[in-house]
Amino acid sequence: MSQGAKIDTVRSYSSGVVGRALNSARTHHFVLDSSAGPNEALNSAEAFLAGISSCGVTLIEKHARDTGVPLRGMDVTIEGIRGPADPTRFETIDVRFDLAGVDQGQAEQLVETWKAR
Repeated sequence: MSQGAKIDTVRSYSSGVVGRALNSARTHHFVLDSSAGPNEALNSAEAFLAGISSCGVTLIEKHARDTGVPLRGMDVTIEGIRGPADPTRFETIDVRFDLAGVDQGQAEQLVETWKAR
């Protein structure tokens, strides 16, 4: 491990309900359900996809601010497609970025910055 590495730790443990895990990260506690159910809480696949899309929002907003790009806001939509033959794997993941306050070239550069990281 490199010196100065940032370590993120999440703990997940049995809830007593099959298909449901209790989780904690720092001082935050949350419930995640399996994609197979019970599907009352956010499921693991949705949490995984949210991590990717929220990274897009936060990374691009910070980069735009730091480089003086006039980004006013953005919306990232992510869709993970899992086939019926193996619903434990994503066949494709599509990400759509809608950026406000920038022209097409600036938007493309901002998205490329995210892709490169």
